[in-house]
Amino acid sequence: MTIAIYPGSFDPVTNGHLDIAGRAARLFDTVIMAVFDRPNKRLLFSTEERMDLLREATSAMPGVRIDAYSSLTVDYARSVGANVMVRGLRAVTDFEHEFQLAQVNHTLAPEIEFVTFMADQKYTFFSSSTVREIASLNGDVTWLVPLHVVVALKKAYGYDE
Repeated sequence: MTIAIYPGSFDPVTNGHLDIAGRAARLFDTVIMAVFDRPNKRLLFSTEERMDLLREATSAMPGVRIDAYSSLTVDYARSVGANVMVRGLRAVTDFEHEFQLAQVNHTLAPEIEFVTFMADQKYTFFSSSTVREIASLNGDVTWLVPLHVVVALKKAYGYDE
């Protein structure tokens, strides 16, 4: 059985994240979308909120589970029996960062394979940061995230109707 983890902050989950998770789920028996509890960035949503948004977004994706972790990613992967780490690339600008992460993680855990999915072209130009910025100014993000995430963003920024 092949268990893959797809780590990230998912603040918030985007359609791009879901595209990568769905494609990974076609290749691996289980894909765990692992919400990093302590990223070195300012978060909009708590860990539990991010997990709830992910659970709802992936409810129709067989083989995809949601979990949280606060350790080294490779230590978390070992703790759940994962032998693959999934990452997504949107553009060339992501490559250097992802390449460095893969090299460090491979040094720390050579038994774990690192698989990168190229983002579908319709998801290459935006990130969770972009979504948060647009939503913070009450812009339309319905084409970037699932509808329940739109509602959560509006509430978080005080635009709930």
